[in-house]
Amino acid sequence: LTTGLLHALVAEDLPGPGTVFLSQDWRFTAPVFIGDTVTAEAKVLSVHESKPVTELAITVTRADGETVLEGVAWCNTFSPDQVG
Repeated sequence: LTTGLLHALVAEDLPGPGTVFLSQDWRFTAPVFIGDTVTAEAKVLSVHESKPVTELAITVTRADGETVLEGVAWCNTFSPDQVG
């Protein structure tokens, strides 16, 4: 559930369409239960100067504020003409 949200987040919102994960390094820090509401967030840590590569800080939290997943991901964003 939580990682599916992250895939949707990077592919649709940040960085956006055409984005795929190159690598992920995250930790599950608390459980998520059926009925929980969770929010996925990404913060840009760095952008490669000559390649479409972005480093993101990733956090998923429950509605009660507890962090359930945290870590870092590297993403590659293809230009619109490269996207199938």
